[in-house]
Amino acid sequence: MLRSSMNDVLRLDWEWDFILNLSESDYPVKTVTKLTEFLTSNRDKNFVKSHGREVQRFIQKQGLDKTFVECDTHMWRVADRKLPWGIQIDGGSDWVALNRKFVNYVAGDQIDNLVNGLLDIFHYTLLPAESFFHTVLRNSIFCDTYVDNNLHVTNWKRKLGCKCQYKHVVDWCGCSPNDFKPEDWPRILGTETRQLFFARKFEPIISQSIIYQLELWLLEIDKPRTPVKSLNSYWQSIYNHQDLGVYPDEGLLTISHSAIRSWLSSIDNTSCSPKINKIIEITSYHYKDNYKYTLIKAKTSQGIIELAFTPLQTLSISKSSLGNRLEHLSVNSDYDQKEQLSRNFARVLSPYSDLVLIYQFSTSSSSKSYNISFLWVDPTGNLVEVNEVNIDENNLMGNVKVNLRQPLKPGSWSIKLIHKGLLHAEFKFLITPLEFSSIDLTKPKVTASLVDVAPKAFDPSFNKFLPNDFDRDVLKRLSVDYLKQKGQELKNWIDNLFSKFYTIERACSVKEIHICNQLLSVCTKSSWSSYYPDPKSAIEGVNQTTGTFDLWL
Repeated sequence: MLRSSMNDVLRLDWEWDFILNLSESDYPVKTVTKLTEFLTSNRDKNFVKSHGREVQRFIQKQGLDKTFVECDTHMWRVADRKLPWGIQIDGGSDWVALNRKFVNYVAGDQIDNLVNGLLDIFHYTLLPAESFFHTVLRNSIFCDTYVDNNLHVTNWKRKLGCKCQYKHVVDWCGCSPNDFKPEDWPRILGTETRQLFFARKFEPIISQSIIYQLELWLLEIDKPRTPVKSLNSYWQSIYNHQDLGVYPDEGLLTISHSAIRSWLSSIDNTSCSPKINKIIEITSYHYKDNYKYTLIKAKTSQGIIELAFTPLQTLSISKSSLGNRLEHLSVNSDYDQKEQLSRNFARVLSPYSDLVLIYQFSTSSSSKSYNISFLWVDPTGNLVEVNEVNIDENNLMGNVKVNLRQPLKPGSWSIKLIHKGLLHAEFKFLITPLEFSSIDLTKPKVTASLVDVAPKAFDPSFNKFLPNDFDRDVLKRLSVDYLKQKGQELKNWIDNLFSKFYTIERACSVKEIHICNQLLSVCTKSSWSSYYPDPKSAIEGVNQTTGTFDLWL
C-alpha cells in the first residue's frame, strides 16, 4: 500500500522532495519550519530506523524466514523459507522519510531486477514495510544515502507492548508502542536537541492532555490566546447510522434504544407518548482524560435529542484486610493489555462478548501473598468457571480472559472474590439480551444450548457462595421464560435490566423544544453534549500566508 501510494504521488504534477509516512497516532515535536530546514540540508539522504540488533536474531524475531499469506483478514504462517543468498537483510521501523530519487527507483514505473526480486519476497512477508525499504537501500546504488534515523521518537514500553495481543489476526507475536501520557513528558522534552521531528503514539481517548501540553510547548505559549470552554473535553464517535463499513455492535444498539425508551417513559403521561424513531449516533464523552458518559443522539417523534448515560457502580467490598486493598474489580471486554484498560467504556456486554476479568490491589508494607479464587456465577445461580490468581507485591494488577461457552446467558451475572473461605468482594455485571441480533436466540436449539448445559465440577466449598438448589431451580425457570420473549416483552425485560445497571445522567435537544411539557436544554449550551462548540477539534480556514490551517490556540 505504501509503495503504491508513492507511485501515485510520483504521477502528480508536483515538485516534492521527500515522502514521509505518518499515521493518525503521530504528532510533531518540532515546527514545520525546522523540519523543512533539516530536510533541505539533507536532500540526498534517506531516513530509516534499523533494528539495532544482530541480523539473524532480527530475521527470526520478525519472521522473515517464514512465509505468510493473507486470507480472510488474517495473516497465516504457512511455511519456513530461505532468504536469497547475497542480500543484506535489514529492517526496523516502518516509518520512513525517503527522497524523491530513491522513491522513483523503488516505486516508479521502471524498476530493476533487485526491486522486482525483493517485491516477490516481501509479498509473502508478515510486516513488509518494516524491512522492504531498508533492504532495498542497503543493496542498491543508494546504500550510501542510508541514515539510521526515521525522525521519530516512539514510546516503547516493551513489557506492556509485547504481549501477543494480536493473535486473533496474525499467526505471530509482535510488539506495539504505548500511547504517550503526561508521565511520559520527559521523553518528549528529550527530543528538543535531537534530530527528531515526530512522536508516536498519541490517542486523545487515552490522553488528550498530553497533546494539549505538546501544542503549547511547540508554540512556546503558556495558555490559549482565547479561552476554550471545552478544553478538557473529548468526544469520540463509536456509532453512526450512516457508517455502512462497520457492522454495528448489537449490544450497544440494544442498550442505546433501551436508554432512550427509559428516558421517554419517565416523562410519558396520558396526553403525551413520545416514540423513538432512530438512533443517529453514539459517542463516548471523556473529561480530563477520564470516561464520563456515553451519549446517544436519537430522532424521536418530538424532535432530535441527546442523552448521556453511564454504568452504575455494582461493586460491593467487605471490610477486611484484603477487601481494603482492592482498588478495582470489574468484568468487561475489549481489554487493551498495552494500555491496561478496557476500551468498552460503557461496559456493554452481550452473549457473544469475550469477557475479561480486571483487578487491581494497592501496595502493602508486608510481603504477604494471597491465593484468590474468582467465581463466575451466571443468571441461573450456577457456578460456570473459577479462576485462581496469586496476588503479591509484584503482581498487584492483572486481567484474566475467561473461556466461557458462547452464547452467554443473558441476564445478571456476578464475579465473587473468595479468599480463605470468605467472600471479600462481588461485582455484578449485565449480559444484555439482544433486541437487534443476526442470530435468533429464541430458537429452541439456541435456547437449549443456553439452559441445558451440564455443570462443571468445582470445589464443593464454593457452594455456600451460591443460591440453594430451590432458588437455582426458580432462576432457571425464569431464565427459560425470559429467553423465549420477543417484541414488547423482550423490550420490557431489557429496560428492566437497564435500570439496574445503568443510569441516565443528562438530556438535551438540538432545538429548544418541549417534550411532554418538559423543556429541554439546548445541546449547543450543554457542555457534555457532542453539539457543544469544540474549537480545538474544528478544522478552520487556511492561512493565506503559510498555506496551513489556522490554529485554534
